[in-house]
Amino acid sequence: MKLATYKDASRDGQLVVVSRDLSVAHYATGIAGKLQQVLDDWNFMSPQLQDLYDTLNNGKARHAFPFEPARCMAPLPRAYQWADGSAFINHVELVRKARNAEVPASFYGDPLMYQGGSDDFLGPCDDVHVASEAFGIDFEAEVAVITGDVPMGASPAQALEGIRLLMLANDWSLRNLIPDELAKGFGFLQSKPATAFSPVAVTLDEVGDAWDAGRLHLTLQSTWNGRRVGLCEAGPEMTFHFGQLIAHLCKTRNVRAGSVVGSGTVSNKDWRHGYSCIAEKRAMEAIEHGKPKTAFMKYGDTIRIEARGQDGQSVFGAIDQKVVEAD
Repeated sequence: MKLATYKDASRDGQLVVVSRDLSVAHYATGIAGKLQQVLDDWNFMSPQLQDLYDTLNNGKARHAFPFEPARCMAPLPRAYQWADGSAFINHVELVRKARNAEVPASFYGDPLMYQGGSDDFLGPCDDVHVASEAFGIDFEAEVAVITGDVPMGASPAQALEGIRLLMLANDWSLRNLIPDELAKGFGFLQSKPATAFSPVAVTLDEVGDAWDAGRLHLTLQSTWNGRRVGLCEAGPEMTFHFGQLIAHLCKTRNVRAGSVVGSGTVSNKDWRHGYSCIAEKRAMEAIEHGKPKTAFMKYGDTIRIEARGQDGQSVFGAIDQKVVEAD
């Protein structure tokens, strides 16, 4: 099934069920008002939502209405936690090679992960407000999952069983703020503004065989200012699958229902696939030409991130955002 959250002037919005082709939707009010309620009582509520989803797809839902992504918040508008990995080791290798730095051996055996802000996610069509273009504004096209409860010490296989929903993410980065933050020896804070997510989150069965062993085998399309810059494969080169990422997160703590875990920038070794963030394009240029040529984003720039299934239809809807100056 496919789930979204409509804006209703509250912090958590109103849960809606969306048809498979993303054409129509139906409020889930009689079952649950908020997605977090469903995650907290998944075994009881998800079958009821599935019934509504089936009715909607069969054209028999009495109060269906046209689905409008522009009215969407993030599927889970605020979460108990947002932890983003760096599961594509090629991304790390590329960025470090551009500055003549080696990748530590530990990166290949243990996932890299940071804890981001989860109290204020962006909707898929919300503008991103940035105080200065000098911050080095960059998009990051990623895959993300929403979990149920996963106990501390869970194995990667057990962690996979805790995944409830899949979605796409745009994990915005302010690249020019990162070096000074990391130099302090702690981690990202100001350099990671609010993350945006796709209009809908989907259950694993919606992607069929594209979900395999904790990896999503779909192509992630990134279109910057109307020009397609990335057609990156999200599955084959994912070094750490989502079970490993979640197991890493819950090594010393419980992971509770409503936690969001990201893949990090989707990255491929074959540069013909393009890029899922500008930092990678700049790294490619530095390796080839000695210095980067592509500038980071400016006010008025747009970014669209989407993944299509084998039938050519959009699976999650599109993240479609514009960069604007903060008030």
